[in-house]
Order: sequence, then C-alpha cells, then structure tokens
Amino acid sequence: MEIKMSQRSNPDFQSEFLAKILSANVTPGLVTFAGGNPNSESFPVEALRTAADAVLKENGVTALQYNSTQGYLPLREYIAREYRKDGLNIDPSEIIITNGSQQAIDLFSHIMIDEGDCILVEDPTYLAALQIFHLYNPKIVPVELGADGVDPAQLQAAIEKHNPRFMYMIPTFQNPTGLSYSAESREKLAAIIRGSNMLLLEDNPYGRLYFYEEAEKSFSHYLGEQCVMLGTFSKTISPGMRIGWIVCRQKAILERMLNCKAATDLHTNIFAQMVLTRFLQDHSLEEHIAGNRVLYRHNAELMISCIEKYFPEGCKTTRPRGGMFLWVTLPDGLKGVEVQARTVQRGVAVCAGDPFFSERREVPHLRLNFSNYTDEIIENSMRIVGEVIAELLSEKRANINTAHGPKGEEK
Repeated sequence: MEIKMSQRSNPDFQSEFLAKILSANVTPGLVTFAGGNPNSESFPVEALRTAADAVLKENGVTALQYNSTQGYLPLREYIAREYRKDGLNIDPSEIIITNGSQQAIDLFSHIMIDEGDCILVEDPTYLAALQIFHLYNPKIVPVELGADGVDPAQLQAAIEKHNPRFMYMIPTFQNPTGLSYSAESREKLAAIIRGSNMLLLEDNPYGRLYFYEEAEKSFSHYLGEQCVMLGTFSKTISPGMRIGWIVCRQKAILERMLNCKAATDLHTNIFAQMVLTRFLQDHSLEEHIAGNRVLYRHNAELMISCIEKYFPEGCKTTRPRGGMFLWVTLPDGLKGVEVQARTVQRGVAVCAGDPFFSERREVPHLRLNFSNYTDEIIENSMRIVGEVIAELLSEKRANINTAHGPKGEEK
C-alpha cells in the first residue's frame, strides 16, 4: 500500500533542529542550553495549585465545559488592562487567547499568506516561526538584523521590490540574538512601514524580562492598527499551560482568525485559562516577574563572564539587557553545527545558528539559553564548550599546516 501525504507537511530544516532541541530537554544526563526553557524554580506551583482548587470548587462546571473560541473574558480583560498601563488602548474584544503564541503565528499566517506571497523576516529570526511560515509556502525575504534593529535601507528596498503581506519581528530581547531595537530605530522603521501596505506582526515573549530598565515601546505606539501584537505567559508563568494571545485591531482579520481557530481547536483550554486568571487575580504578576528578572540577569552576566574566561580568542557574544538568550559568533573558519555536534558528545547541548536563518547555512554562530541552570552547571558547561571550540580550531589549523609545504605552498 502506497500512502501519499501532502507536500505541505514535509519536515523542513527548522523542524529537524526543533526536534533535536525538544529531545535534548528530556535526554537523561544531558545539560542543554539549546532550548528556551524558563527556570523551573520560577514556576509558582503552590499558587497555581491553590488557584486550580478554587476554580474547581467555585466554578468547576464552567471550567470543564466547552467555552468561547475567543477566550475567557476575564483573562482578555486582564491583558487589555496590562496594555493600557503601557499607554495602549486595547479592548478585550481585540484579543484572542491562543495555545501559546505559536498558534497565534499560525492563525495569522493561515489567513494572510497565499502560496508565493512575500513576507519579510529578521535575519536571523525565531526558528519555529520560520517553520510555520514554510507550511504556507511564501517567498521569505530576510532583512539583516544589526545591533539596534533591522537595516532601514534593506527594509525600504524589500518593501518596494516585493510588496510583502507582512513582516515578522521580535524587536525586544530578540530570539535568537538577545538584541533589542533602539527607540530611534523603532521610529525610523515605523515611518518606513507606515508608508507601505504591509502589516507588522510584532512578537513580544520576553519584553517584561528586562534586567536593567524597561523595554522600549511597542511598534503599536507608532503604527496603530497596522501592528498586530503577540504575547504569551509561557516565559513569565508556565510554558506547559500553553496560553498566549494575539491582539488585532482590524476587525476583518480578527474575525477571520476566529473562524480559523474554531475550525482547528474550538477553543483554548478553558480550565487552564481560568486557573491562570485566578492566579493573576490573587497575586501580583509584577512581583512574580521581578524574581525572574533578578535570576536571569545573574545567569546572563555569569554566562558572559564564563564565555570571556573559557572561550578562545576571536569568539564574540551579544550582551542582552533582558530575555533568555545570547548569540555567540565563532572565530573565522568554525561552524556552529560542528560545535553543536562535538559538545553533545561531552554532555552539553548548544544550538547552532543555522535554523534561525531563512537561507544561510553553516554559519559561525551559536544560540545559548542562560535561564535554566545553576552557577556551577553554567560555568562547567561553558568551560566544556570553550574546550570544544579550542579543539576544533586546533584541528583546523593542523589541517591547514599539513596541506601546505614548508614554504607555505600547497602540496
């Protein structure tokens, strides 16, 4: 019997890497800096247990029954209030609760992309977003990401040449680099986007995990309804609850996404929504996140100091001011995939930079997640990664020397 499956479902390059990252999370004895795991010590286990008991005792029938596709209204009201604190007048009717922000990206892509349409992405960008986009077979045009945002000239040229449907952007503590767009960059880029027919899909999983000062304003301040915003509780409370959201102030788009969501899952887990809402009503999210900020800042600063201590000369790293990731650039001649393959053999998983690029491969980059381990494990692991990089450099130099004669001429 020969079974034919859709071409759309064929695994892509990003899928293979994502499978390895998720597998590393549950491999016994393997220390992994490859994923994006929040520190499990930050999970409010007892508070959520209390919230769950209260929900079942006071409103158990509702919590166990079908519910609204758009999401639990008290939770949408809470999210809207949080946006209003940041100066954005968001109404609960403009919010859809999703199964993590991952589903939100998929819903938006489903209604916005026809095969062959152009979309823009940062270069590099979030690998699982690329994975979703590939399902809809668009033309993906990367725009180079610099220290304070994507290149304005490249963005302008890409818009003029390709007339894209939208751009996907993570402007705050970006995944994978940890970089953030400056206020000046946001204003300049927003002016370019305002002059186009393109929507901006702004993903902001990490914005509240700042270390030193609050993050810059959302692009929504500059673009209004031209900016569609994504958010999630995965990085601040619990990824296992799978609760994210999308904010869309264009009614036709929002209604189309609701129709799509109803067809695929009916609604997001209502019990989890109600438990989360009860937790948010009974506890200060700001106080909870404040603990995460202290922990993650410490881990980031420790990892950077270990990189400076143990990695060979020529390695460079970003210095995130929030979030969960930093981005290492390796010395000339080394590839991230080589380091990834070798460190796993030594019991440490890192993520090569390749799957974060839509086109480039064999790149000299690593993404490291600093949020989820103790000081001792971070230091010992970075020492191992540094030793591996040094070994690979030594091997490459030896190969170069043996390939040339005594006068430096090739044999």
